[in-house]
Amino acid sequence: MQIFVKNRSFYRKMAALALPIAAQQLITVGVNMADNVMLGQLGEVPMSGATLANNFINIFQIMCMGLGMGASVLTSRFFGMKDRNRMKKTVNLMLRTQLVIASLFAMTTAIMPAGIMGIYSTDSAVIAAGSGYLLISIPCYYLNGYAVTSSLVLRSVGKATIPLLSSVCSFFINIFCNWVFIFGHFGAPAMGVNGAALGTLIARVVEFSVTMGYLFFKDQNIQLRFRDLTMSTKEIRREYINISIPVLVSDTLLGLGNSAVSIVMGHIGSSFVAANAITTVTMQLATVVIQGISQASCTITGITLGEGKTKQAQEQGVTFAAIGFLIGCVGCVLILALSDTVIGLYKITEETAALARQLMHALAIVVLFQTTNSILTKGVLRGGGDTKFLMVADILFLWVCSVPLGALAGLVWHLPGFWIYILLKIDQFIKAFWCLFRLRSGKWIKKISNTR
Repeated sequence: MQIFVKNRSFYRKMAALALPIAAQQLITVGVNMADNVMLGQLGEVPMSGATLANNFINIFQIMCMGLGMGASVLTSRFFGMKDRNRMKKTVNLMLRTQLVIASLFAMTTAIMPAGIMGIYSTDSAVIAAGSGYLLISIPCYYLNGYAVTSSLVLRSVGKATIPLLSSVCSFFINIFCNWVFIFGHFGAPAMGVNGAALGTLIARVVEFSVTMGYLFFKDQNIQLRFRDLTMSTKEIRREYINISIPVLVSDTLLGLGNSAVSIVMGHIGSSFVAANAITTVTMQLATVVIQGISQASCTITGITLGEGKTKQAQEQGVTFAAIGFLIGCVGCVLILALSDTVIGLYKITEETAALARQLMHALAIVVLFQTTNSILTKGVLRGGGDTKFLMVADILFLWVCSVPLGALAGLVWHLPGFWIYILLKIDQFIKAFWCLFRLRSGKWIKKISNTR
């Protein structure tokens, strides 16, 4: 089998889907970086408080990604089958599940914001800063949750530019509002960490309005309208549970695992948290294209299999994996080249800067494996419906390897930051090889019922 597919239309389709998604990811990274830089001007405590609060919010966002990606596996397959009725039912189930998840997170945050922050840090100043951030962010569970999940199903039917448009609008609003409310410009009070939360909330309102407005009033591929929200979804529930729910579980466990990693970092100290916040933004910047290709590969794989082209889907999967490795090499070089420049943007102590450099060097190695891993787990294999296998892989390697080894390295063995980070991310190395063997086997391609 050839490594690279010799079909120009394949690469054009991939670019048409991946570039808008990558651009949207770049905007998201830009917002996160601007938040960190602005809060970094106030010191390490405000930046650490917001970072740790966002780690809890990220559990929710990752669950939304899992819910949306799980639904998109089905919508892309049904789109290939030209089965609009089942596309509508899939999106309906997704929106109803999203309401339950958002409500659970909103209630938990409202009841115990300090308790949540206490999980991540023992520093009272950091806990106080993060608690205020969480309380202001409560409406974002609904606004951002629906925007994220709906964006993913729109992308799965070829509408990748709409989520990009909503992100562009929210980007400029977020940056401006953060500048106003963090520092107190135009007569607004200087709110610090709470100002960052308020700016994000305003931006989420815009993002929600654009995305959901398009889904219900303009979209012609799914054609979901308000009158369809009460339709029966009984015939699709078993398929939805078998394919979509393992993605939700897998991504939820991933979010909890990442949160456990953050807990380890929080207990190592605020310097490690601040250094990791800088490293995380750099990683997102260096791998922004891979996020687009991952989601594009899931959509293309689903549509190709929906059209009944199994052999073609296998060939495309090999090509996507090779592209992932090449992008990983580029990302490695970018991280090493940009690390000092990025660290220099922050007002941090020399100790934190030195630690950030160690984490950057570790990240440069991790990203070589993470890019291929991301394309396979979040893209090709998921698009093939192999969601139960991926759920097991996430549980096994993250919770059995990364979390315990990272905790031992940071809290018991007190290893240098480089090795702590490597062990915290060891699952990325293992999953890359595990999933390559799975891709080669062809067992990742699962059948979905053609009954209507």
